[in-house]
Amino acid sequence: MEGNNRVYGYARVSSKEQNLDRQLEVLKQYVDERNIITDKQSGKDFDRNGYQMLKSQLLRSGDTLYIKELDRLGRDYTQMKKEYAELIDMGVNVFIIDTPLLSTADKSDLEKSLISSMVFELFAYLAEKERLKIRSRCAEGIESAKKRGVKFGRPRIQSPDNWSKVYSEWRSGMITAVEAMKLTGLKRNSFYRMVREEKERSRLDEFPSIFDTKD
Repeated sequence: MEGNNRVYGYARVSSKEQNLDRQLEVLKQYVDERNIITDKQSGKDFDRNGYQMLKSQLLRSGDTLYIKELDRLGRDYTQMKKEYAELIDMGVNVFIIDTPLLSTADKSDLEKSLISSMVFELFAYLAEKERLKIRSRCAEGIESAKKRGVKFGRPRIQSPDNWSKVYSEWRSGMITAVEAMKLTGLKRNSFYRMVREEKERSRLDEFPSIFDTKD
C-alpha cells in the first residue's frame, strides 16, 4: 500500500438468514475488520446500501478491494462484469481471494488490461454456457411434458351445444352479439375468438383441396 491508499473488504449474502462468518473469517486475514463492508440482502437491482457506500464514498483510485469470490459483485454474469469493469475504471485494485489469477492488485497497467480481458471472456463464456444449458433444459422439459400428454399453447374453447344455431342467427342479424353471448354463456373475448375461428374455417372451405383433381 502506497501513500494514502487504503484496503477494504466486501462480503455479502443474499438473505438475512444466511451467515457472513465464512467470508469474514477469510477477509480478516487481509483486511482490518473496521474496513470490511457487508450486505445482507439480495443483489436484485443492486441497490445494496453497503456496497453503494463503499463504491461511491470510500473507494478511491489506488485503493484495494478484497472479496472472497467474484460472484459477491453481482447477482449474475452481466452484473458482475459491469461492476468489475467499473471498479477497474475507478483505478481500484480488485483482489479475488478464491481466484487470485483474476486479481489486479500489484499488477502493471498492461497486466491489468490483460486480466480484465480474461475476466470478460470468462464471463461471456459462462453466460453463454448457462444460456445454452437453460435452453436445453427447457427443450427437454417440453418434450417430456408432450410425452405425458401436456398440451401447450392457448387451450381451445369448447363450443357450446347451441353454437351453430346462435352463430347463424347472429350472422343473419336476428340477434345481437350481446344476446348471442348470453345464449351461449360465452364471455366477450371467447365469443369473438370463436367467431374468428368460424370465419377462418369458412374461408378454408371455399378453396378446393390441392389434392382434388378432375379428369
